Amino acid sequence: MTMEASVLGKKRSNVVVLGNSIARKKRCVKRTKQCKKPTMSMTLQKLFTSCKQVFKGPGTIPNSLEVQNLRHILDNMNPEDLGLSTDLLFFKSGGVTAGTPSITYTTICKTQNFSMCLFFLPPSAVIPLHNHPGMTVFSKLLLGSMHIKSYDWVDSDTATSSQLRLAKLKADNVFTAPCNTSVLYPTSGGNIHAFTALTPCALLDVIGPPYSKEDGRDCSYYRDFPCSVSIDSAVDEALERKNWWNMSSKPCCPMDEALEAKDVYGLLEEIEMPKDLKMEGIEYLGPQVIDEAAV
Repeated sequence: MTMEASVLGKKRSNVVVLGNSIARKKRCVKRTKQCKKPTMSMTLQKLFTSCKQVFKGPGTIPNSLEVQNLRHILDNMNPEDLGLSTDLLFFKSGGVTAGTPSITYTTICKTQNFSMCLFFLPPSAVIPLHNHPGMTVFSKLLLGSMHIKSYDWVDSDTATSSQLRLAKLKADNVFTAPCNTSVLYPTSGGNIHAFTALTPCALLDVIGPPYSKEDGRDCSYYRDFPCSVSIDSAVDEALERKNWWNMSSKPCCPMDEALEAKDVYGLLEEIEMPKDLKMEGIEYLGPQVIDEAAV
């Protein structure tokens, strides 16, 4: 995928997985030309300052007022606040590329308590079902249209002999920018979700606390087997769908049919990171944030 390095960043040769940070400070090297002073964005700076107040570290969840304030900032954020524009070649390209599309992301900032990351998805690109253990996540779709599907666990200890866990569907909809910010919590709001880009998309994720394998907040991936029945028989039906899926190597029946029920459930099976998932990190060169406490 080609994007203007002057706005988004420079590509790196290594491929990274969701949850690992690729952010590092760009060093100024003394040459004949002086390094340019980073641009500033008042809205982005306000978001950063609010995040420092809202996210208080692992084991804490923002209260309703804090969520409301942070969501208000994100709801009013425009692509231009991050140096993005529909005039960029990436957002003008609406065609589906051959093979599995590569997803690019860049880390705006990362602290011990939160991180701010931008994801760029070309048409048909998919970030598969994945979780956010112990995290509160604010997702703001800045540009494009994408389908979002999300689940929450029904019971944290619910499992079957085949390691399937019962989950309740929270969202299965198409979102088009500009739209409101979605918020998910450690055990509610759709903590396990998947993104499918219908057009070129730019997505801002604010996560607190950030992924950390060392602290037990690693990213896990899932395959879902939807069912549209009561909880009592959800396990049996989903197991039948799983067996049918394995035999036919085809996706489960459309969720539109299942959504006719009042409550929609599914069994989620943890899987290895999909081999065809391509995520590449780039250095962030957009508007900068300043940590006034560190100055």
